[in-house]
Amino acid sequence: MLLWLCDWFKNSLHWKIPAAFTYFSTRMILAALTSLLFTIFLGPRFIKKLYEMKIGQSIRGLEECPLLAELHGEKKDTPTMGGILILSAMIFSLLLWMDWQSAFTILLLLTTGVLGTLGARDDFLKLRYKNSKGLSSRKKLLCQVLFSSGLALYLLCPSLTQSLSGSHFFRSPSAKEVITVQTEKGKIAVSQSLTTEELIERVYCPFFKNPIFLLDGWLRIFSFLLIIFVITGASNAVNLTDGLDGLAAGCLILSAFVLSIFAFFSNHLEMAHYLNILYIEGSGEIAVYLFALAGASLGFLWYNGYPAQVFMGDTGSLALGGVLGVSAIVLRRELILALAGIVFVAEALSVILQVLSYRYRNKKRIFLIAPLHHHFEYKGWPETKVVIRFWIVGLLFAIIAIASLKFQ
Repeated sequence: MLLWLCDWFKNSLHWKIPAAFTYFSTRMILAALTSLLFTIFLGPRFIKKLYEMKIGQSIRGLEECPLLAELHGEKKDTPTMGGILILSAMIFSLLLWMDWQSAFTILLLLTTGVLGTLGARDDFLKLRYKNSKGLSSRKKLLCQVLFSSGLALYLLCPSLTQSLSGSHFFRSPSAKEVITVQTEKGKIAVSQSLTTEELIERVYCPFFKNPIFLLDGWLRIFSFLLIIFVITGASNAVNLTDGLDGLAAGCLILSAFVLSIFAFFSNHLEMAHYLNILYIEGSGEIAVYLFALAGASLGFLWYNGYPAQVFMGDTGSLALGGVLGVSAIVLRRELILALAGIVFVAEALSVILQVLSYRYRNKKRIFLIAPLHHHFEYKGWPETKVVIRFWIVGLLFAIIAIASLKFQ
């Protein structure tokens, strides 16, 4: 809306609007402040309304996890579905500060809406019916796969990309990479334009400036599967991490900040060339939305820190994880997300390894309980100590992820 208003004031009223309001850096700061203040000031009324509606969190049963039920017994009936507050703040910031014609804006809004609705449906079923576990894992996974498959088709199918790029509603993503060419005068750096599908074919690794894989031709099937894996995996990993007060929200802030740094530098041709990363036109819009995500998560942490007054539920965790996954895909920084979101990776792996071990090793367990944060609770760590130490680990790997910008 800001960009539209600036154009309207300039062209219709002939008012002189400071150019700073159109800068990505300005809009990133404004988006973060907007979502932060939105969640902090509307939080009390929202939480009060959830209490009135009796939307309380359910705890694992005594028969399934007796010790966990004992440790978290006081959290029973704490309002959940707080993700509605986070997502509302993010969408409000998007409408105010982002370019509505950008393909990135549309993709991120669609991700928030689809996965947020999926999570809300899951939470609703858990609250509506006693002893219900919500949507089955298969149904939830199927919906995530269908959504990520649609996104993969848009990014990898040339005919679909060309038809949408000709639309007046939004512009299709494009990029440039720097290649070294040998001439009579020596080696020189030359910019090479990339189409959307050519951009998605490249797979990059932290600390390496050139792509480690080029998934073109029939190898695009692996690129298609990678998109599904990253979006679905990120969405579920954040969902699994959301088990202790403030844990998921704090880790989301770190991951969103790291990806936003990459998105911001990727949007500037000179900086992208200097840092040997892809120049992705308009990727600053991703940085704006990720700052909105970080601001909303920080504001939510005001009420979600120990002892939590509200939980984000699947409504928030599935959507926020999906936003991180989509951002990493279009920025070609999937492994950076894995590095900056190491806590999410560890939590997801702990569940996968626990299930495989139980199934194929005669019901033997690797961890006392999964996900990983509950394992440390079972070992006697207080909840606050688990959360703070996980934050510290997440911060350490976030710093390493940012350092990879320079050391490559």
